[in-house]
Amino acid sequence: MGSSIVPKVIQDFGEIPLVLHSDVRAPLASLSFLRRALAMAELAMIAYNDEDEARRAAEVIGFSESKLFDRDGAQAFRFASEHDVVLACRGTEPNEWNDLQADANASMAVVGALGKVHSGFNREVDDLWPVLEEVLREDQRPVWFCGHSLGGAMATICAYRCKASSLVANPQELHTFGSPRVGNKRYIRHAELSHFRWVHNNDVVTRVPPAWLGYRHGGDEVYLDRHGRIRKLTGIWRSRDRWRGFMTGLMKWKLDMLADHSIQLYTQHIVTAALKEEDAVSDGREAQGEDDLVIRKTADDES
Repeated sequence: MGSSIVPKVIQDFGEIPLVLHSDVRAPLASLSFLRRALAMAELAMIAYNDEDEARRAAEVIGFSESKLFDRDGAQAFRFASEHDVVLACRGTEPNEWNDLQADANASMAVVGALGKVHSGFNREVDDLWPVLEEVLREDQRPVWFCGHSLGGAMATICAYRCKASSLVANPQELHTFGSPRVGNKRYIRHAELSHFRWVHNNDVVTRVPPAWLGYRHGGDEVYLDRHGRIRKLTGIWRSRDRWRGFMTGLMKWKLDMLADHSIQLYTQHIVTAALKEEDAVSDGREAQGEDDLVIRKTADDES
């Protein structure tokens, strides 16, 4: 029996092909956790492309509507199917000054009684939020959030604002990939939100801004080890995994801390996990849910 996770390729002339595996025909809530995570990762990856290529790529995996919102360099896509709306915030672009400025600015801004949030990330969302709030308010479909790198931080803030807004439907779920820390403990705990925070081995972006400045991670961590497997590793076991990943990278003449940040790698590893899940289902075992995976609650100081 063949796999239903079949690669689909989108490629413009002279550009690196975009390989996609999701096939979202049903509501996202009806998919297994891994299939849903794969769709979120691929939409976060698609968000790096120009509007035309992103539209074609989103259509291929089941999202017939797409629109790019761009305000002063802060960018997010709204992708939609007949069942769902997904807000995918665009991550760090090396040539975009606003993105680099937001990443570098480690100061915190006070958000009323909600705590403190990274002022650079928050400013990026400030630019976009009025128009995003308006389009989300007009839609009755379930709303999901995702993003990679800076896009993960922006998606987190957007989802929190969505949760707090009386004008917008409650967010269903948030998936972030290689996201930096966003705010202090009070801020990341003020919203009861289903948030899955994907961390790949030595991904250095997940370790900034530093915890000693008061920053904390939120959500439930899903850790991908040096082989890309979803595992629960803490303390010395995680340190050992990271060290081995770092040394393996050096032997391949690459810096693991930067290479592990790639959204393409995050996506590839989730594809592998989803294929294993599909094999398990074919063998008569049930698909994995959140409780079956090695997802763990975030402690006060992570990654």
